[in-house]
Amino acid sequence: MFKLMLPQVAIPSYHMSVHSFLLDRAFPNSFSDYLVYLAKCSFLPKLNNELLQKNATYKQRITNLKNLVLIMFQEDGVVKPKESSLFGYYADGIPGPVLPLQQTRLYTEDWIGLRTLDETGRLKLISVPGVHLLISLSDTMRYVVPYLKDGA
Repeated sequence: MFKLMLPQVAIPSYHMSVHSFLLDRAFPNSFSDYLVYLAKCSFLPKLNNELLQKNATYKQRITNLKNLVLIMFQEDGVVKPKESSLFGYYADGIPGPVLPLQQTRLYTEDWIGLRTLDETGRLKLISVPGVHLLISLSDTMRYVVPYLKDGA
């Protein structure tokens, strides 16, 4: 159903009416679009601590995790750029080469605690073959199941 509706959406995904219906993920295409995204997107900039006023609670909650496993699907056609599954993104939000997580301000300034998790060995960045959310049983057993056990 979601896939069928996407072509019909003609307004930017950072518009408030879209937020109540679709997943809140707007990818700006320029710096000016990024400013609109920050101003209009109700969820993601707050969650990623991208606003000027940082929320220490978000970082605390992430750094309290025992482990955070992020999985990127190598042939993903839904998440763009696919590297954003691992918090990689375009430099300055402008489409072009994708910066790995470790080169983003989100990481270097540790806005949500990803650098803290990484430096303590609790951030797992996994890349698997396949399309969006279709993970093989063997990859599930290798990368997901070990973290579902008690004490993992």
